[in-house]
Amino acid sequence: MDRVLRQAGGPEILDVLAERLPGADLTTLLLEVMRRRAQVLSPADVLRRYGHDRFVAPAQISFRRLRRAEDAVLSAVPANVELITLAPVAPLGTHTTLGPVDQNKVVSTIRNSEVAADPTNGLALEAALRRRAAPGPDPVRLATLQRVVRAQRMEGATTFAHFTLFALVTAGRDTGDLAFERQHVAEHLAILTAAVRACGVADPQVLVTVLDERFERTVEGLDAGRDPDRQSGRGYYSGLCFKIHGNGLELGDGGFVDWTARLLGNRKERLLISALGVDRLS
Repeated sequence: MDRVLRQAGGPEILDVLAERLPGADLTTLLLEVMRRRAQVLSPADVLRRYGHDRFVAPAQISFRRLRRAEDAVLSAVPANVELITLAPVAPLGTHTTLGPVDQNKVVSTIRNSEVAADPTNGLALEAALRRRAAPGPDPVRLATLQRVVRAQRMEGATTFAHFTLFALVTAGRDTGDLAFERQHVAEHLAILTAAVRACGVADPQVLVTVLDERFERTVEGLDAGRDPDRQSGRGYYSGLCFKIHGNGLELGDGGFVDWTARLLGNRKERLLISALGVDRLS
C-alpha cells in the first residue's frame, strides 16, 4: 500500500478517495478511470486476461451436472418457502456489516455495490424489508439459488472462485421459550437433508454446535450429532450452528444470526440462515 500511495502522489490521496469524496463523486471518478483503462485494451489483452483470471473462467463442473443438482435441490423445497431470484450484486458493505466478512474477500464494484458472495445476506435484506412491511407473527421463509464469487484464495479440488449456493432463510419474531428457534432449525435441517438426499447422498450427517447453553433445548429431538469443538462460525453465528456432511465432504452450513434484528433495530427479530454448496452435490 505504501508503494502504491507513493506512486499515486502521496498518502493523502487515500483519505480523499475513501472519506472526503461523496459517494456519487467517487463513482464518477472511478467510472472515468475504468473507461480510460478499457479504451487502451485490445482484443488480445482481453483474451489474455480471460485465460488467466480465476474469477472469469467457466465453472469446472459441467452445466448438465450442475443443472441436475439444482433441480434436485429445488425438489426438496416445500410450498411454504418462497423461491426468489436475487440480483448478482448487493449494496456495498452488505457482507461486511452483516457477516462480518473482510471486504477484501468480496469483489467490490465502482458503483457502490459488491458482487454477491453469499446469498443468505441478500435474502436477509429482502426478509428485513418484508418484516418491516408486515411485522406480524407470520415468519418470512425465502430460498434461492445463486452463483457467488469470493475473492480469497482457497486450496483444494472442491474449492472454486465462483460457485452455486442454495440458500434458505427464515425471519420472524421471538415468540418466547425458544419456540421460534426450535421449530425453524428443525425445518431447515429437514429441507437441507432432503435436498442432499435428492442429489444422491444417501446418508447425510448433521453436526450441531451449541454456542449458548440456553440453546441446548433446541437440539432435543433433532436427528443430529454434536460438534462441540467447532471453531469456524464462532462470532458469526449465535446460539447454535450446524454443518452437513456427506460423501466425505462438507456440504452445508447454517445457524442463527442477528442480522434482521440489527437491520430493523429490533432485538425481538430472529433469523436463521443456511446454505448448501450445489457444485459439491453435482
